[in-house]
Amino acid sequence: MISPDGQLATLEMDSVAVVDQPNWPALDAVGRPAFMSFSMKWKATDEKIVYDDPEKQFRVEGYRATAEIAAEVEVPSINFAWKSDPLSASHANFAIIGDEVNGRYYSRTG
Repeated sequence: MISPDGQLATLEMDSVAVVDQPNWPALDAVGRPAFMSFSMKWKATDEKIVYDDPEKQFRVEGYRATAEIAAEVEVPSINFAWKSDPLSASHANFAIIGDEVNGRYYSRTG
């Protein structure tokens, strides 16, 4: 969900099927069905960010943001569960809320 002013974005996923494969990338790594839930928030600051690389046809324009995440993982077959600290205790120092274009969608006129 993105707020009407574009300054706050949230993403929540509940019980997403994933694979627990602790020995990956070993060829004989065994995978176990697992589930992951998470909630993530990004909040924009007033600091404008522009990365533009015409040679690589890559551009990001937006605002520096703060990010928080809380997650839970469950691997039922081995009776394992893990839960992170709450959102309020998890902070990233760098994130961007904005727009990105690359490849054939890249335009020099931006």
